[in-house]
Amino acid sequence: MTTNSKPLNEVAEGSKLTRKDFWSVFFRSLTLDASWNYERMQNVAFAYTMAPIIKRLYETKEERALALQRHLEFMSITPHISTLLFGITSAMEEENARNNDFDSSSISAVKSSLMGPIAGVGDSFFWGTLKVIATGIAISLSNQGSIFGPIAFLLIINVPHFALRYICLDKGIKFGAKFFGELGNSGLVQSITQSASILGLMVIGAMTASNVKFELIMKVGGGKIAESLQTYVDQIMLGFFPAMFFLIIYWLLGKKVKTTVLLLGVILFSIAVALVGLA
Repeated sequence: MTTNSKPLNEVAEGSKLTRKDFWSVFFRSLTLDASWNYERMQNVAFAYTMAPIIKRLYETKEERALALQRHLEFMSITPHISTLLFGITSAMEEENARNNDFDSSSISAVKSSLMGPIAGVGDSFFWGTLKVIATGIAISLSNQGSIFGPIAFLLIINVPHFALRYICLDKGIKFGAKFFGELGNSGLVQSITQSASILGLMVIGAMTASNVKFELIMKVGGGKIAESLQTYVDQIMLGFFPAMFFLIIYWLLGKKVKTTVLLLGVILFSIAVALVGLA
């Protein structure tokens, strides 16, 4: 007798991934901030979490090494719903292992474009909303001498946290596998990954403009008509100095200059321009 139901151990229809792989990713994703670093933030733990998937999908050491190297790139995402990205990435890795014509660079492009929006939603919900609500309830109960204060805090945070962590991973793998399985040859995947690359570059540009600060405080002219030199620079190009600093740092990174050297250089440069009153 034939049946259309998938095997109990199968994560998604037609997938090589098993429930064991699913739970390995689920529990490993809890370590996402355990090896946080200033250069690439959560990249080591991201690669560690993807390791069971990579081991399942790829046969040779060379293929596994390339896949792990892909996931050692920069990563910054809200840990609570990071499993959505893990699920989608796992589906893309499986399509890459199955399809020789699949563009593996699209995996990095999709990761780069999705981690920002996912982090934005996750941070707003968990850190900006749920944590505030949980803290308010916990403090109110604790002020009354109730032991349920800290317990309530943990429950309010972690019940939706673990529920969403499971749902995001499950839907990420299933929808991702279905999407890449059915539409992989239609050309739509290539269009989406190209759009994702463009979006990723836009996000990096926006992060540079908002996070890199350098303004000239020197003034030109005299008396009431004196204007900051930065005003004239802004009229030529907004964010000129942040863009220049970003390009210089990016160029130095390409020359294999260590990040610790760059950090110390930026600190010394900032002190120097502040002492001379330039910025």
